[in-house]
Amino acid sequence: MKHVVDTALRVWGMERADVSLVAERENTVYEVRLGTMRLALRVHRQSYRTDGELRSELEWMAAMAEAGLSVPAPVPTPKGEVLRHIDGFQVDVLTWLKGETMTSALPKLGVTERRQLFFELGREMARLHQASDAWDAQSGFIRVHWDRDGLVGDAPLWGRFWGNPSLTNADRAVFVKFRNHASVKLNRIGKSLDYGLVHADLVPDNILVDNGFLKMIDFDDGGYGYRLFDVATALFKHISDADYRMLRSRLFDGYRSIRPLDVSELDLFLSIRAATYVGWIITRVDEPGGLERNTRFIETFRRLVTKYLQHLE
Repeated sequence: MKHVVDTALRVWGMERADVSLVAERENTVYEVRLGTMRLALRVHRQSYRTDGELRSELEWMAAMAEAGLSVPAPVPTPKGEVLRHIDGFQVDVLTWLKGETMTSALPKLGVTERRQLFFELGREMARLHQASDAWDAQSGFIRVHWDRDGLVGDAPLWGRFWGNPSLTNADRAVFVKFRNHASVKLNRIGKSLDYGLVHADLVPDNILVDNGFLKMIDFDDGGYGYRLFDVATALFKHISDADYRMLRSRLFDGYRSIRPLDVSELDLFLSIRAATYVGWIITRVDEPGGLERNTRFIETFRRLVTKYLQHLE
């Protein structure tokens, strides 16, 4: 990987920059420092996104930054390129956003500050959706679809959650029942719920807090989907918090201060979000901590989907 990074620095004209690894998850991300300038260099996971998808992501982020949102924007090479292939890896460079993750910031905040943070989160999410609707994507814009097929179809974007090898027979029966119900429900809903470009991964690690201002990073899974899926994702990691109901209410208030929000199907989308993690972990269970996360994801989904299905009876 060192040769990839060194080559990328030369391509972007930053040979003298200092580089440090900051994240090694879906993509490998490095902080690049050159004088007072700070940038993010991304080496993408191989075979995850096509060039067309990545160029579309970069176009979208550039448009959102231009619209005034605090999101990373692509930094072109001296030749004007925003994406390069180096040793078989797709590489790009983004502007650096300072701040600490919401994961780190939340435990240090008092009740009032936590509530205000979720109000701002709802507001920024609504601004993203609003700006995305106002943006006229060019021909050839390609991103994934978090629709019925992408969530609970035969080949969901994050894997066949009902086929997780760790499921018991009882779990599998419940998960299949939920999948069938969700498929019918989403087919009936169609696009009647607010649908458009969504971040799709607004977890606390992808939200930066900087003196009360929120910034959104990691648009890697962004695409077309239900706006309520973004809301469910932002709330999902907090459903066990003692003040969850208040945080949820404040997020709704923040969102509705910008645009309308129908939350009548929130429980459905929280269960679907839980399902995606059970599918996502299948190919990652052998990674460090994979077994523990797999167990946790299955337990969370079991709890949510059991409660959801009981309410239907």
